[in-house]
Amino acid sequence: MEIDGHTKLVGLIAHPAGHSKSPAMHNAAFAAADLNARFLAFDVEPDQLPAAVNALRAFKMLGASVSMPFKQAVIPLLDHLDQTAQLVGAVNTIVNHDGELTGYTTDGIGFVEALKDDGVSLQGQTMVLAGVGGAGTPIAIQAALSGLKTLNVFNINDPSVANAQHIVSVINDQTDCHATFTPLEDQDRFRQAIAEADVYADATGLGMGKLVDRTLVADPAWFHPEMTVFDTVYAPATTKLMTVAQQAHVAHVINGQGMLLNQGAAAFKLWTGVPMPTTQRV
Repeated sequence: MEIDGHTKLVGLIAHPAGHSKSPAMHNAAFAAADLNARFLAFDVEPDQLPAAVNALRAFKMLGASVSMPFKQAVIPLLDHLDQTAQLVGAVNTIVNHDGELTGYTTDGIGFVEALKDDGVSLQGQTMVLAGVGGAGTPIAIQAALSGLKTLNVFNINDPSVANAQHIVSVINDQTDCHATFTPLEDQDRFRQAIAEADVYADATGLGMGKLVDRTLVADPAWFHPEMTVFDTVYAPATTKLMTVAQQAHVAHVINGQGMLLNQGAAAFKLWTGVPMPTTQRV
């Protein structure tokens, strides 16, 4: 569809923004859905964040994606937060409702939907989560809100440990899920928890970049065939952790590609009111 006087705009607010794959994904989806809209990436300097958010209102944009380093900083500039964004304390999607800006986080939705795509439900299940940072926090909250029975959180003893303990407290106080926190340094408990889990999710970032050869679980004997192993890393497509899980004949071994696409699909529906075309999610 050609750009005209009725074309609606969605933007990425990030710094830097040039590396993002979101414009390609969302513009292809707009075209496939025959929607008169475009997605652009905006590299916003930190001191310009208030002006960028106000531009969503001034230009009557459908909304925006929010990436680092603004997922927390943008919250005071919004009018409303949905339940998950409130619990997580971060926003990755903004929707403009006639000048009223509401913040959402779709990262956790992406995780849950990626599991569903592989035939895995969290209802009544026990999950071990390693790492409660930018990806692990929304995963923990959304999993708890999606019917998870027990969540055992493990995190190394660094500055992020306070967030991990806080998230466990929030889950216990505000959901029906029972959550526990254990330092990752307690390897005996870590191994035991994995042995008892239905799902093991790794949100540490090990297995990518300079850490491509690293994994928290190097022994296939830690896993059992009936479980699911989920690595939030999406490049490389097969991580060290996934290789170990495959050696253990784990039933469901999943990388972060589905999470990435599904969180984008959730944002697309929030902006447009229609599902993202299936061809843009595979």
